[in-house]
Amino acid sequence: MTLPLLITAGYLAGSIPTAYLLGKAFKGIDIREHGSGNCGATNVFRVVGKGVGWLTLFLDILKGYTPVILVLYFFPDQTPLAIGTGLATIIGHNWTCFLKFKGGKGVATSCGVFLALLPVPMLIALGFFLIGFLSTRHVSVGSLISSASLPLSSYFLKENRALVYFAMLCSVLIFVLHAKNIARIIKGEESKIHFR
Repeated sequence: MTLPLLITAGYLAGSIPTAYLLGKAFKGIDIREHGSGNCGATNVFRVVGKGVGWLTLFLDILKGYTPVILVLYFFPDQTPLAIGTGLATIIGHNWTCFLKFKGGKGVATSCGVFLALLPVPMLIALGFFLIGFLSTRHVSVGSLISSASLPLSSYFLKENRALVYFAMLCSVLIFVLHAKNIARIIKGEESKIHFR
């Protein structure tokens, strides 16, 4: 019974529609009807503002980190439980039951999950994110580069093989969900973010 309960709890935690709730709270809007239409931190950053965007990012990372770190604390050395909970949390964010199963793209929530599971490789991936983002001003470029680097760094650092495979799975998922962004990048039409 433990795994189904943890998966359910992880899914519900991930399903909390942070961007939607903060868009409603701070600007009275449905974030899905503005900007890119995506229910994620980047769209909140563009539409609602930098402060609320950073808050959304922090909370999305936190909702990925918290369920997994709790599983690791209460069930040490139970890697399958942690992976199952982490995957459920990411799925919850991407396909939230609170918004008719339409959510974000899972980058921030995945970051939280892997900060708990693979802290060193995830910090390396964040470094690659900054390189990709600062050189292009495309959040999507940074996200794609960092997601690709995570399984590679995990492999070369000889992390648990199951976690490496999980990182590969999540990386593929992020690329799939960014298909439209990739198309816009190729066409030179992807939106940029500036801090001015």
